[in-house]
This record gives sequence, structure tokens and C-alpha cells, in this order.
Amino acid sequence: MVSRVTDFSLTFLGTGTSVGVPVIGCDCEVCTSEDPRNNRTRSSVLVRAGNQTLLVDSGPDLRMQALREGLREIDAIIYTHAHLDHVAGFDELRAFCWRRTERLPMHATESCMEILKTMFAWAFSDEVDTIGYVRAGPRIIDGPFFYGDLKVTPLPVEHGAVETIGYLFEVPGARSLAYLPDVKRIPADTRRLLMDVDVLVVDALRTWEHPTHFSLAEALATVEEVRAKETWLTHLSHEYHIDEISKTLPPGVRMAWDGLRISMNHAPGLA
Repeated sequence: MVSRVTDFSLTFLGTGTSVGVPVIGCDCEVCTSEDPRNNRTRSSVLVRAGNQTLLVDSGPDLRMQALREGLREIDAIIYTHAHLDHVAGFDELRAFCWRRTERLPMHATESCMEILKTMFAWAFSDEVDTIGYVRAGPRIIDGPFFYGDLKVTPLPVEHGAVETIGYLFEVPGARSLAYLPDVKRIPADTRRLLMDVDVLVVDALRTWEHPTHFSLAEALATVEEVRAKETWLTHLSHEYHIDEISKTLPPGVRMAWDGLRISMNHAPGLA
């Protein structure tokens, strides 16, 4: 009997930078665009593999993103780092705790977990276990871990002063996926894990240099170095008009947008 390949997909919940797009008080061409692909909520993705659903980060737009995608349940949340645009929607996770009796698994580095415990101490308390609120089940990341057939490998990167990781997602028989939404420099060990990745999602904040994020040129250089077969750019500012910038990108590289879903079971293209 031939075993069925696990259905494996990525959904972009948000593709914007920390202030989102439109930017408050801005009347630029992108912020006033009628193209919905130019509206960018804070960066987050959903990874589905078989009957497992993992949420990456809980940004301040999580409620709107979940409603838009019809998201009702998740099996776990995994964090890249503790900057506010990646954790400020933490309280919205209570909607995903209502339908479960056990605590919601939360995967993060030790430093990120300590910040979450400081910010949201009530969710981690052993004394309070009320069904109507976030009930966190902390899991410290110290190496690869599994959800069913899905292997999740942390990818340490440099991004300002906060410890930050991306993730490599792998399912047997499917394309590999690397997610690096916030990065300025990729250490050698992480770069080795990225070599020949099938689908790379990477930070490309803007066209000119930034002290803690990849510029477009830095992102494209990384794509070439690791020989990524397909690339989607994320964590995007209002500098990018998706139609205009897309005409300048090399083959195999595209701008992501909110709501985009990509299948990892066939190559390349959309679900």
C-alpha cells in the first residue's frame, strides 16, 4: 500500500512591518491603494500539515486575521521573538483555548518565554486555570521538534538586540519551507540549514538599508546564496506597491500578501 503524502501548506496571515500598511496618517500611493494586496497586517503565518495547525507569532492583528481566514482551532503557537508586533495579540489566543481542556502549547526560546511570562503572567500561572482565558503550556525550544509528520527546526538569526529565530518546516515527500520574517544577518550554521530550500519566506523590509532588517538587495543576495527554488518576501513596508515592485524581481521571487496560501505538496506556485 502506498502511503498518502501529508497535506502541507502555508497561509500568510500578515505580511506587513511593525506599523502595518496603510500607515496611520500617510496618504502615499500604497497606503491609499485599492489593491487589497497592498494592505498589510503585522507579519504572521499559519502552517498546516495533515491535521496539525501551527500559528507562528501572535501579532496585534491576530483577531482580524483569524476572522478573515475562518481560523477556529490551532494545535500550538510558535514564536520567532518577543518584539511587540509579534506578541501583542497574545490575549486573542484565548479563543483557541475555549475548545480544549489541556493548555495551549507555546514554543519559544528561553529568553522569549521569560518575556512572555513577564508580560502575561496570568496565562502561565498554575493557580489560575480558567477555561475562558489563555492557558499557556510553555515549551522551551532547544532543538527540532515534531507535530505529527511535521518537523520544525529552529533557525537562529540576528535581528537587533533580541534573540530571534526563524523556522524550517519539513514533511516527508513535500517541499521544504523556511520562514525568516525578521533578520539582519544569518549565521553560518543557519545558512547551512537553508541551502537548497524549496520555499524561502524572508524579510525584505524596504529597498534601502535598515539597521535590523534585510533590505530588498540583502534579501535577494540571500536567495542567491542559499539557492532557494521559490521565494516569497514578507515584513514589507509601505514603500512597496506590489504591482510595480513585482516587475523588478528576478524569476522565482515574489512579494507575499495577506491571505496568500501556498501548497508545499507541488512545485512551484499557489494552493
